Amino acid sequence: MIAFGFGSGLAPKAPGTVGTLLGLPLFWLIAAATQDLPKQIALIIAVFLLGVWACGRTGHALGVADHGGMVWDEIVAFALVLLFTPVGWLWIVLAFALFRLFDILKPWPIRLADARLKNGFGVMFDDLLAAGYAIAVIKGLQWLV
Repeated sequence: MIAFGFGSGLAPKAPGTVGTLLGLPLFWLIAAATQDLPKQIALIIAVFLLGVWACGRTGHALGVADHGGMVWDEIVAFALVLLFTPVGWLWIVLAFALFRLFDILKPWPIRLADARLKNGFGVMFDDLLAAGYAIAVIKGLQWLV
């Protein structure tokens, strides 16, 4: 249930994109729980570790290390991106587009991590790298504007 994003990973088309949308409510829950950025990051780490466990167990049960329906990695990574995204729907849409772009294109070292790291950690880690790219671009744009 967790690895498949409470069913969002079962979307017939673009399950990763559909799953990414659940990062927004996860972010809202984290933001509602605490306004303190270090505590928010600690919560992201906790749900990341939950994902390592859930995706590892699910991948093993399915016999596929990174099944396309496992979207908890996108959910958590997008929530992380939103922690560093300025307030406003335009920024949120941009954050979403950037995260999906980097998650799909997998520039170096994301593609390398995706190819070499397996099990739950590998499933989660490449999306964490894509989140880092998206955050870097957002911060760069924020600095420019």
